[in-house]
Amino acid sequence: MPAPHWIESGGGTRGLLFLHGVSGGAEAARTLLPQLLPQGWRGLAWDMPGYGASAPLDPLDFDTLADAIVTLLDAAGLPRAVLVGHSLGGMIAQHTAARHPARVDALVLACCTPAFGAPAGPLQQAFLARRLGPLETGATMAELAADLIPAMAGPDADPALIGAHIALMTRIPPARYAAALRALVHFDARAALPGLTMPALAVAGRHDSVSTPRVVRQMAERLPAATYAELPAGHLAPFEAPEAFARLVRDFLTRLPDRPA
Repeated sequence: MPAPHWIESGGGTRGLLFLHGVSGGAEAARTLLPQLLPQGWRGLAWDMPGYGASAPLDPLDFDTLADAIVTLLDAAGLPRAVLVGHSLGGMIAQHTAARHPARVDALVLACCTPAFGAPAGPLQQAFLARRLGPLETGATMAELAADLIPAMAGPDADPALIGAHIALMTRIPPARYAAALRALVHFDARAALPGLTMPALAVAGRHDSVSTPRVVRQMAERLPAATYAELPAGHLAPFEAPEAFARLVRDFLTRLPDRPA
């Protein structure tokens, strides 16, 4: 398996890996990543396999995605990292922490849930129909992004931010986006949460209707070493309120115990 593509910032002996959502890419974190890092930290942000400059995986599922993170960490020379996951990225972070706990120092889970639900359930099928139906009937990724991204953002989101995320989603190959969505509806880490004993920070957007604050708080309560925080934002909270999100993450990182290299 080739290592996924990543961008990076900072430098030091401790590592952080940012995992984007299903509509994102490494580029979304380019300006955010440096803000997250205390002195002595090295920050990376990946293009999920099949996105950006990363080769696709077949099959694409949470096991192969977690293994791809290990491949990336190996290629980057990082024995362990803090995983900062937004939306789908937070789900991948949970699965990686359960599958490869020795490689995960801590978790930051932003605007994500511990499960999507039964893939044959009506809510899940409605989700896939809304996301994939337009593509199957001839819509472009640009048209789908223009419909979906504004609905994710909070009421005070900067229009320029919304435009940037529309442009980012537009560049995702439709087949790779569809593969990621089909993997997403199979996600369920609820049984694993009590065993994820590493420090964790769960961050919700107050106006997030995708991963609601109630669900994010309940996830935090099931994690043995988690704290919960809420930002006045929507589903794109790390990008809608980057200074506040970065402050939360930096404070969290500075409280982590030292780990030998």
